[in-house]
Amino acid sequence: MAEQKATNVTWHEHNVTSEERQKLNGHKGAVLWFTGLSGCGKSTIANAVDRLLHDRGIHTFVLDGDNVRMGLNKNLGFSPEDRTENIRRIGEVAKLFCQGGTIVLTAFISPYREDRDQVREILDDGEFHEVYVNASLETCEERDPKGLYKKARAGEIKGFTGIDAPYEAPEKGELELDSDSKGIEELANEVIAHLEATGRLSV
Repeated sequence: MAEQKATNVTWHEHNVTSEERQKLNGHKGAVLWFTGLSGCGKSTIANAVDRLLHDRGIHTFVLDGDNVRMGLNKNLGFSPEDRTENIRRIGEVAKLFCQGGTIVLTAFISPYREDRDQVREILDDGEFHEVYVNASLETCEERDPKGLYKKARAGEIKGFTGIDAPYEAPEKGELELDSDSKGIEELANEVIAHLEATGRLSV
């Protein structure tokens, strides 16, 4: 866990509770943590789920890896240490959204199991949903929507997940999506079904 460097700080309780916010929204907060290799479909599926939920009147927000690195985490690179700090920060942001009664959809490679588990630990029971978007390296390289695998294979990018940096697949995730053989619409509906089955779409 990160060191608490600031001193003379005090935690302030809110007058409005998370339960009250959830009741106002008509559903519970949750964090859908999409993880998988670059090109597996994390962002695309997360945004498809976001649209389906929004159209049903569910309060949602997508936290995308590239977008966050262009703002909040612009000072972080891709070393193991920076990857860990990247996930720690976004986990804390996701927690705040969740406490506000929002369903947060995060799309990050988040290659290290320990980092994802630390996010799970800071959330209450039932709030963290690890969604493994499972696509083979071969499939992801064929898609290569940003041309990153080609650059990694050419040695232009160092420490690229799946090529010369590891990816640790979830061992206790809540949901696994077969992105090799299924389409975006089908996978998005599987996520919706999971949220319904776990009672997150009602209070």
